[in-house]
Amino acid sequence: APYNETPPSYGYELEHSEEHQTRHEPLSFTGSPSSSPRLHSKSRSSRDTQSSGSLESTLSVELDQEKGLEMRKWVLSGILASEETYLSHLEALLIPMKPLRAAATTSQPMLTIQQIETIFFKVPELHEIHKDFYDALLPRVQDWGHQQCVGDLFQKLASQLGVYRAFVDNYKVAVETADKCCQANAQFAEISENLKVKSTKDCKDQLAKNSLETLLYKPVDRVTRSTLVLHDLLKHTPSSHPDYALLQDALRISQNFLSSINEEITPRRQSMTVKKGENRQLLRDRFMVELVEGSRKLRHVFLFTDLLLCTKLKKQAAGKGQQYDCKWYIPLADLTFQTIEDCESTPIPLVQDEEIDAMKIKISQIKNEIQREKRTTKGSKVIERLRKKLSEQESLLLLMSPNMAFRVANRNGKGFTFLISSDYERAEWREIIREQQKKCFKSFSLTSLELQMLTNSCVKLQTVHTIPMTMNKEDDESPGLYGFLNVIVHSASGLKQSLNLYCSLEVDSFGYFVNKAKTRVYRDSTEPNWNEEFEIELEGSQTLRLLCYDKCYNKTKQSKEDGEITDKIMAKGQIKLDPQTLQNKDWQRTVITMNGIEVKLSMKFTSREFSLKRMPSRKQSGVFGVKINVVTKRERSKVPLIVRQCVEEIERRGMEEVGIYRVSGVATDIQALKAAFDSNNKDVSIMMREMDVNAIAGTLKLYFRELPEPLFTDELYPNFAGGIALSDSVAKESCMLNLLLSLPEPNLVTFLFLLDHLKRVTENESINKMSLHNLATVFGPTLLRPSEKDSKISNSSQPISMNDSWSLEVMAQV
Repeated sequence: APYNETPPSYGYELEHSEEHQTRHEPLSFTGSPSSSPRLHSKSRSSRDTQSSGSLESTLSVELDQEKGLEMRKWVLSGILASEETYLSHLEALLIPMKPLRAAATTSQPMLTIQQIETIFFKVPELHEIHKDFYDALLPRVQDWGHQQCVGDLFQKLASQLGVYRAFVDNYKVAVETADKCCQANAQFAEISENLKVKSTKDCKDQLAKNSLETLLYKPVDRVTRSTLVLHDLLKHTPSSHPDYALLQDALRISQNFLSSINEEITPRRQSMTVKKGENRQLLRDRFMVELVEGSRKLRHVFLFTDLLLCTKLKKQAAGKGQQYDCKWYIPLADLTFQTIEDCESTPIPLVQDEEIDAMKIKISQIKNEIQREKRTTKGSKVIERLRKKLSEQESLLLLMSPNMAFRVANRNGKGFTFLISSDYERAEWREIIREQQKKCFKSFSLTSLELQMLTNSCVKLQTVHTIPMTMNKEDDESPGLYGFLNVIVHSASGLKQSLNLYCSLEVDSFGYFVNKAKTRVYRDSTEPNWNEEFEIELEGSQTLRLLCYDKCYNKTKQSKEDGEITDKIMAKGQIKLDPQTLQNKDWQRTVITMNGIEVKLSMKFTSREFSLKRMPSRKQSGVFGVKINVVTKRERSKVPLIVRQCVEEIERRGMEEVGIYRVSGVATDIQALKAAFDSNNKDVSIMMREMDVNAIAGTLKLYFRELPEPLFTDELYPNFAGGIALSDSVAKESCMLNLLLSLPEPNLVTFLFLLDHLKRVTENESINKMSLHNLATVFGPTLLRPSEKDSKISNSSQPISMNDSWSLEVMAQV
């Protein structure tokens, strides 16, 4: 029977979503995390010859083993849950077999015996193997002890992988046969699209519909992940454990089997370089994204002195050099920027933020793998393979991330749309084209031969900018800054007339620029004084860009380029983020001069390693930097008052605020609220009503960030890190749930309160643009941070990208 225990109650009722209603319940163990044996200090005596240092070292090793054995239990519980799900998939395949066989012997068979044997080849045998494995593993895990052995079961399972060889060899024929049968028989087509899989979770009566093709792929997917499960189990099995040798043998068998059937082809990517021409001069070129009939296409765009050329790199045949295909060109004399009146404003297909974040996570993980390989003595083949993966992921990110339209048209009014990530870059393209158009008076046409020659010459021309990927950087180039940049935008001078001026800040991240902050509008002034502070997250950043806009309140006078109503850019400039200068912890003052306008800034940088450290509190009162159990006990509440008040105010007027929790609040407002909460100011509610809602969201994030111990606790931090690394999704889900229920009551109840609020935020996602994954990106690194000890243990030489990507995954999982 499937395992089914009721988790302990923590005195808080959470309204479960569908996902939460289908979670796995934890196994019934004889030893739970809360009751597992703990090490006690040995009594000192004259016979105690160990030094305190060696004793601490021994205790540390034993404690690590203890934690590893606890994780072994969680891994096995996840494997059981995963096996149960897999068995339900195999059973769903077996259900139609019997009636199909019976019908095959009648005068009107739906399928022939041969077709049935081909489609369902080896499925009964696979079901029998895994049913035997599950039935043998379940009682051993239920009667759990640290010396419990399961290695023989995995060894036996690995020895039966030959059945999978037969299944995989027949898989393609099985799918093709099923497809032909569906086309020939409508009744079978209906059956094959509606195979019912029993739920193995809480809602036992629920049936999920799956197609025949989907279920036939399950064994293929299962066998390709067999080594990952064994890796997880071995990782948490001490080498002295009786299971260790058996699991190693099972892993060896599985790896040998997989290497014989697994073929992985990574698309080759080639870097592109060009040289300056002699006649027609190349002014600039970029890799840009073109929107073609709703699809994103990667283009290489060349701006010459007299025309704009859009090309596509051809697929390179073996032994041939690079070649370009011309997609279109426009003489600069004929080029116009489309306005909202003459543009068929095609909607831009937006890519979900969680997809972009997932790409960034993969890129960060591959970069770290490359760095690890460089420190080993292995050959360059592994690094080359990783570099190809990195190129593929970064090309995909470059393609999917931009969403700002840059529209141009030819003299016939035919429009072409590029997608750009930075308003700064869009303004640059407009400026250089307009400047060159002053010198171009005549229209012209190129013959097909001239166009071919021009396109071919692009290969020999030298590019001004290559693909903006980190993989194109040399090893000795700066990897950029990782951490937080505090920027104070002080004032602007040099304006020749009164404007409604505001500033926008952009930084580069993963090869493209992202808007990070915006000041308030300083109305009708020649000398605006903002004095606003922002905290900007840096992810390998090297440049800070600043744009000054004139806010136009008269909509009839607003710029209508690119089919959008926009404010006018009055000035733009950029500065390099020098690591040597910014490593100084003091504020650095600087001035950005642009078009006669000067903007004064102050900057201070905090590295990622330093920002991750949790400093113990020395305060006896207040709420910031004080342990959550101390605050809740003092307030006699289950959830700290600051959390409840901030959530209530945000739900009152911030649920439709675009980018709530992601957009930075003004730092001075956040510090004022922090001081008010720490001093127990009775007027804090009035203060909150008068402040920007982003400052309130920033205050809530700051409270969690400054907790002396993260909400998910220092003790469970390594377990969450180990749990999210599990390869099997069902095992990962089971492990996360068990760990979550192991949190202390104040931490658990506060987290559930916060989670309930964040779910309500996502109900307005269509307006506020904040999905659950977006919120996980914001809160993951705040709720899951290493202790001082863990920070020192981690390799500080490696930049932590995407806010330490696994913490985002943990938050997204729970």
